[in-house]
Amino acid sequence: MPDWILPTQQGRTVGVLLFEQFSNHCLANAIEPLRAANGLLGDAVYRWEVLTLDGAPVTSSSGFDVAPSGRLAEATGDALVLLPSYGARRLATPACSRALRAAAQRFTTLVGLDMGSWLLAEAGLLDGHAATIHFDEFEAFAERFPEVEARRSRWVRDRDVWTAGGAMTSYELVVDYLSRSHGTALSLEIASLFMHSDADAPVIDVPSQRDRIVARALAEMEANIEEPLPIGTLARFVGCTQRQLEVRFERALGATPRAVYRRLRLNVARRLLVEARLGVAEIALRSGYSDASAFARAFRREHGRAPRDYRR
Repeated sequence: MPDWILPTQQGRTVGVLLFEQFSNHCLANAIEPLRAANGLLGDAVYRWEVLTLDGAPVTSSSGFDVAPSGRLAEATGDALVLLPSYGARRLATPACSRALRAAAQRFTTLVGLDMGSWLLAEAGLLDGHAATIHFDEFEAFAERFPEVEARRSRWVRDRDVWTAGGAMTSYELVVDYLSRSHGTALSLEIASLFMHSDADAPVIDVPSQRDRIVARALAEMEANIEEPLPIGTLARFVGCTQRQLEVRFERALGATPRAVYRRLRLNVARRLLVEARLGVAEIALRSGYSDASAFARAFRREHGRAPRDYRR
């Protein structure tokens, strides 16, 4: 096992609850990072089984038939992932709500992906929690469930309930969890394996050895995208000089802190261009650029196209 990987915890079991017309894209983005993590960690840390409410097969929105391992009522584990996709309101029956409330006693964490938040909220399992949902349904969700703290976020982790609004955000939620559990380096390696979209895979190597200062610096960068920290300030936050931080980044990642930070910010911009209904000037601000022209130049250098061309 590579020595940069943090020690793993006990194996974790994930139940994936599918409904008719579920999204294959969303399912793959939730499970494939766990499969990749097992390979990188050198152990079956994550195990999953496909479930349905009644144990019957279901068909995805793209026509793929899936035979489950069993019924929800017979399953237990560390996390239950709900994947209803289209027609979630029709699925939110009293029987479904009762089954989910019972399952909440057997699973440690509940995860609503795509429209899964709607089913959890209908069952009363999001009361007092912050949650998100697919942005097309956000207003209706907030109005229907006032006892839920609806957040227009890509994904939300609030205690034992996690929610994400779509396929790409499901990937981000799972990889964030893996990063927090096993270290940032693992999430970088997973992004590299999947070449996340056409630009998310880092142009850097995974650390050849564990470096907690680099990991803390990466976490601070990710937490300060809209208002980037000067590299000197970042170095002080993680307990070293700017020169020491630069040496550590070059040794661990093969790039300067400034280059890595810029890549993180422009990857955020790329995702917003593809998935958010925001103007280029607003995306520039959210990526830490007060000057839209400077943002456009940086984006073109990084991704080979102007922001507007990339969106088209």
